[in-house]
Amino acid sequence: MKETNDPTIQDAINKFLSIFGDFLDLLDGFLGGHPWFAFALLGVGVWFTLYLGLPQLRHFPRAWRILAGKETPADSPGDTTHFQALSTALSGTVGTGNIAGVALAIFWGGPAAIFWMWATAFVGMTTKFVEVTLSHKYRIKDDKGEMAGGPMFYMERRLNLKWLAVIFAVATIFCTLGSGNLPQINSIAKGLGTSFSIPYWTTGLVLAIILGLIIIGGIKRIATFASSVVPFMGTVYVIGAITVIVTHYDQILPSLGSIFSYVFSGTAAVGGFLGASFALAFTKGVGRGLFSNEAGQGSAPIAHASAKGESPVSEGLVSLLEPFIDTLVICTITALVILASGVWTQKYENDFELSSLEIVQGSIDVNDDADKSELVLYLNSNKGDIESFDGVLTVADGVIQEDDVTVIHNRSVAEDVKIYSTEDGTAFSGEITVVEGLPNLHKVEMKGKSLIHSVPLTAEAFRTSIFGDFGPHIVSLTLVFFAFTTAVAWSYYGDRAIVYLFGVKYLLAYRMAYTVMFFIGALLDTTLVWKISAVTLIFMALPNLVGITLLSKEMKSTTREFFTKSP
Repeated sequence: MKETNDPTIQDAINKFLSIFGDFLDLLDGFLGGHPWFAFALLGVGVWFTLYLGLPQLRHFPRAWRILAGKETPADSPGDTTHFQALSTALSGTVGTGNIAGVALAIFWGGPAAIFWMWATAFVGMTTKFVEVTLSHKYRIKDDKGEMAGGPMFYMERRLNLKWLAVIFAVATIFCTLGSGNLPQINSIAKGLGTSFSIPYWTTGLVLAIILGLIIIGGIKRIATFASSVVPFMGTVYVIGAITVIVTHYDQILPSLGSIFSYVFSGTAAVGGFLGASFALAFTKGVGRGLFSNEAGQGSAPIAHASAKGESPVSEGLVSLLEPFIDTLVICTITALVILASGVWTQKYENDFELSSLEIVQGSIDVNDDADKSELVLYLNSNKGDIESFDGVLTVADGVIQEDDVTVIHNRSVAEDVKIYSTEDGTAFSGEITVVEGLPNLHKVEMKGKSLIHSVPLTAEAFRTSIFGDFGPHIVSLTLVFFAFTTAVAWSYYGDRAIVYLFGVKYLLAYRMAYTVMFFIGALLDTTLVWKISAVTLIFMALPNLVGITLLSKEMKSTTREFFTKSP
């Protein structure tokens, strides 16, 4: 967020962001960041996987045949083909979750987080099959003659739970902004800013205009755009990532081994990475898996409801390919890029974001086992003897003069910390007030070496390959396509929620608001954006998981009838 010229206003902004970030952390601690949600999400997937007899394995080949159009007449009711519907849904899932989300999962939970992303994807294939089938079955035509479907329609038309449908639709609108909109443009802006020094506002403005021109055209224009871009961007990224992995071929097996070695024990400290508990690996892996493939969230069924088809089960089968492509293929490739290159344990020079920054009392030596144990306890549970610093720091030529404080950034002890004036870029000299560990960075910025996450981490991994300094550019350019198409697809999900709640007359207003928020997202603090995303997607997933579980028997009878007629 850009600094203001008024220190009073800036203090108020910093305080608000701190309080808002803490509030989001509190919510996430009870929701997606708590093991109960991870168990619930995986539990629903395991239940349907066993109840329906491993459909993700038994019907996997048939899903590809249906996708190719071999079982669906061209005159079947619907607005899009199976391929277009899958492309639209994939454009909503194949995005920052595959580049930034995987890196964030490793940053929080270490390599073991990838195992739980895999587990989420495998059982999520069945969850996706279920939610898409039910949503396709109870879809309707709106006042414009276009198909409208999604969990809110089966909740009302089949379960007679209008209140649950309304909750889901409202949560969908908030999630389109918090999960489908803000993280995408924020990642694009930060990536292009790092690689090409393009101002954040410039990226936000240009792409917001393009986004508006696309989404105003509705599902047919969105589907055409997605089916053209998704295969291309996926191919480019996979080829580039495999090249990086081959560069570090000797680390492929050790990287795979590290994923399994720490599944139930938690990841040990390695380099600048201070370690992660089993709970962190589990919750962050499942959470990032959900953000990546959206199985159980209820978003993709909205896109698949537009697909042509006589039977809802056929579209459900097509949808189970999404978690496979998104997580078991693309996310795994990204994980190997990061793990094999070793960048996840190294510290890099970067600008310190306020939401990831804290100053604590005492000089912590990470080479001392006792100090390191205390810091790990503090970072993972906010417990132990470490306390936040309150007081005034003296800075001379950009260097903090106090020896009894430690700067923590991105869950690591920061090194070579320097403070600069934002007015002329020179080393700052003066005093900085710190309240509860949070420094007042009015007209100054703090830089130094610390762990990195999200897009910058993946970009550094690409740099270690034969691509060299051009590697981060590949990530940035690919991310533009990945994230932008995700934002396009998510606008449609919000569209259908608006239609359900208010009718088609409010669609234009929603699309304009979505476009404006897309621009604003380019300017926001990255860590804050990811916190918003983590909370909003849970509010959308919970009612959907309840709804599909209540319809277990109907799902069983619907699939039995389909496979009896067309074995």
